[in-house]
Amino acid sequence: MTQRSEDLEERARTYIAGLEKVLAGIDPGKLKPQYARLVKLAEAYLEDSKYYLEKGDIETALVTVAYAEGLLDALKFLGVLELEWSRPRRRKVLVAGTFDIIHPGHIYLLREAAKHGDLYVIIARDSNVKRIKGRDPIFNEQCRLQLISSIRYVKRAVLGDKEDFLKPVLDIAPDLLVLGPDQPFDPEELRKELERRGLKTRVVKLDSRIREGCPTSTSRIIDVIVERMCRSKGSSRARDT
Repeated sequence: MTQRSEDLEERARTYIAGLEKVLAGIDPGKLKPQYARLVKLAEAYLEDSKYYLEKGDIETALVTVAYAEGLLDALKFLGVLELEWSRPRRRKVLVAGTFDIIHPGHIYLLREAAKHGDLYVIIARDSNVKRIKGRDPIFNEQCRLQLISSIRYVKRAVLGDKEDFLKPVLDIAPDLLVLGPDQPFDPEELRKELERRGLKTRVVKLDSRIREGCPTSTSRIIDVIVERMCRSKGSSRARDT
């Protein structure tokens, strides 16, 4: 089962458990017949949802539990029932990186990570980029923060720490940390270090990069720009002489 399927199954089980709790507090015998029939119909949808879930048809399980919730919400709207839904907390997902020149590889990473919950992004500080990569970023940290914050998959983006790159991770306290395929971290070692510092977080690494027929790394994009622009200027100078 893929991580996506596991997430959907967890969501279905959570919704079913919440619906069972709500239905357990409703006595159809105290309602008018037309309203009692709707409650009974919601109970039938609940049983359908549990059936489909156990059969592995997670999508249909989610649909049927949603039908049941909709019926009860309608009765709540009409003032027939007083009920409160217990909604699961959205999972926090975190990625971190430089995100200097935004390219399809970045979008792929953000999109895949966002499938698992609310996505938070840590943007590397300018000083750390220069120290690690040996050059200044093309866009400064405030520009990169603004760019990433504007991408629809991102719930919130923050700047990293100049001294301790794990400090913002501890502040956000994600349930899941997703590493890009080129990031030089061992997921298990990173998980152990976070746990040593009091944070239990699952760490996974994307095992492949996209193949779109275009550069999918900032370094490669810079190389292509330099190659094409320098060749173009060289040709222009040759024509002028």
